Amino acid sequence: MKTRITKLFGIQHPIVQGGMHHVGLADLAAAVANAGGLGMITALTLGSPEGLRKEIARCRSMTGKPFGVNLTFLPSVNPPDYPGFVNVIIEEGIRIVETAGNNPQEWMPLLKDAGVKVIHKCTSVRHALKAEAIGCDAVSVDGFECGGHPGEDDIPNFILLPRAAEELSIPFIASGGMADARSLVAALALGADGVNMGTRFIATKEAPVHDNVKQALVEASELDTRLVLRPLRNTERVLNNAAVQRLLEKERKLGSDITFGDVAPEVAGIYPRVMHQGDVAAGAWSCGMVAGLINDVPSVADLIDRIMTGASDLIGDRLSRLAGLQASASDVLFSGD
Repeated sequence: MKTRITKLFGIQHPIVQGGMHHVGLADLAAAVANAGGLGMITALTLGSPEGLRKEIARCRSMTGKPFGVNLTFLPSVNPPDYPGFVNVIIEEGIRIVETAGNNPQEWMPLLKDAGVKVIHKCTSVRHALKAEAIGCDAVSVDGFECGGHPGEDDIPNFILLPRAAEELSIPFIASGGMADARSLVAALALGADGVNMGTRFIATKEAPVHDNVKQALVEASELDTRLVLRPLRNTERVLNNAAVQRLLEKERKLGSDITFGDVAPEVAGIYPRVMHQGDVAAGAWSCGMVAGLINDVPSVADLIDRIMTGASDLIGDRLSRLAGLQASASDVLFSGD
């Protein structure tokens, strides 16, 4: 299956593993790359530019196929060493970067001069158009269903993806609710050039997280996520648990007077405890509605293979058969019988 995304990034399948805090490490990125998709190392998880350099080297020891680096630009009083991270990306010859968060325009000249292709995560058409205007090579269009930060517009992918297709000239991938062959075929039908999967890739054998996390995703349904931090206009979709309920109660009680300090116990420093120690009730951690479609923990290779095989079957069998039935019905309608 060749799309603008497979051609742009030199990958076999139009499947991208998005950056995920304490999940997007070499183990997962290399497994996705080896299976023909595009894996991503999450830079900020590594703590420092040198930590990222070591993780890139570790990933290269595990795969000879293309992989990228996710770099999220956060609004912060004490920001990470972004110049250092960008320099490592360039010095190590990384050719694909997924940016997220704030507008990456400041860093585009350095990245583009180094031959880096940039894909930016967007939750609205207007943001996607801005990314196109500043020179991004592609965008990830994240619908309201997605885990993590869905933005503040609450537009689901059945509306957002066709709108993006109407407005954009650059390739884009669909993110949010993507889990299987049906997701891929639907995304392509709606105008996307591939899919980005986050939550689904956490529930794989190679994902470097505690088994409790994977089991929590298998057990969850599409009803088990909640939106937190809405009063702070930093909305995040997370898996429901007791800590999340405490956080939501604080939001209800404090309303517009709430501050980050009020919710810090439920969100600050949570990911190491959840992802590495397996304390899935420690606080709020990102999870998409797609948890309702996760029923097992396959290897990355098995997951991608069944998505691509299933997509081929859907296109070649079900859709072709439906097209044939439609043609037959048309023959009857217009034959005069």
